[in-house]
Amino acid sequence: MRPFDQSKRYFRLRLSGTRRLSPAYFALVMATGIVSIAADREGFRTIAAALLWLNAGQYLVLWILTSWRLLRYRRAMVDDLTDHGSGPGFLSTVAATGVMGNQLLLAGAFDLALGLWIFDFFLWIILTYGIFTILTIKETKPTIDQGINGAWLLAVVATQSIALLSALISRHFEQPLRLHVNFVALSMWLWGGMMYIWIISLIFYRKTFFKFSPADFSSSYWINMGAMAISTLAGSVLIENAVDAPFLETLLPFLKGFTIFFWSTATWWIPMLFILGVWRLLCRKWLWYEPLYWGAVFPLGMYAVCTSEMARAMSLDFLLPISGVFVYVALLAWATTFVGLIKSLVSSLIPALR
Repeated sequence: MRPFDQSKRYFRLRLSGTRRLSPAYFALVMATGIVSIAADREGFRTIAAALLWLNAGQYLVLWILTSWRLLRYRRAMVDDLTDHGSGPGFLSTVAATGVMGNQLLLAGAFDLALGLWIFDFFLWIILTYGIFTILTIKETKPTIDQGINGAWLLAVVATQSIALLSALISRHFEQPLRLHVNFVALSMWLWGGMMYIWIISLIFYRKTFFKFSPADFSSSYWINMGAMAISTLAGSVLIENAVDAPFLETLLPFLKGFTIFFWSTATWWIPMLFILGVWRLLCRKWLWYEPLYWGAVFPLGMYAVCTSEMARAMSLDFLLPISGVFVYVALLAWATTFVGLIKSLVSSLIPALR
């Protein structure tokens, strides 16, 4: 078979593979973006810049594949969207767009970041109300032990990603628009916190009162921690923005208290998730790449960034060593998972070229 024909066959097979594309695959963009931001804060500018360019490419490719799936495999996409287990995974597109906007803002590309901020709001409105309306009105529903998992907390991460990007982008506006955008950021931050309480209560109930096997513990449960970490980061930025928004200044004790509350909750989850991860590995005796692993990388990077930002916002310098350690943990986790991704792509490429 000629090289050109081989390439055509490969890409035809890869495009047909989009039928099974996980709706949560945008966690790849979430993870790469936050690790890039963490690296930049630690002074690893070259790594941060490389990951920014890589992430921009990943973001575009995933949207192309998602659009192709919508056009070519609409039925499969609708099935995922209306499923209790996979539907919330689509909210990773909102969180990924928010993180991508954060990266671009850090790189000085304000116009692109502004466009993503507007697009992010559009995605959030369509997907949040669309998904939860569908899951509410559908006639056949699973039991809680079959229907809920850590991916549901992407609803919180998506909401807080908009709160975070809004708080950051407000700094580039003049008054009174700066005040208005900060109010939007605060409202989204509060809504995200309330949603976490609702969803984590169901997840905790499912884990402790229903049978929970090693197979049930997927990497998506790391979002239990990641949702609180991004809430901490958004709260810390709002605290710093208080100087430009008098209503935030009057809420400073509340903002600081709840930001530490979110950070403490994220910190509590880390040992628990590591223990459950080891339990899963020891019981199942195997470990291979799966897209959901990016849902574990993102919280590690987010914890490093949120700890650093909270320490700066509230003069808690004694927490900075924790942030420094988790930057390396996040980089190692990202590199390991990325190698797994490459191996997975190569292993699927070889049979396609034969």
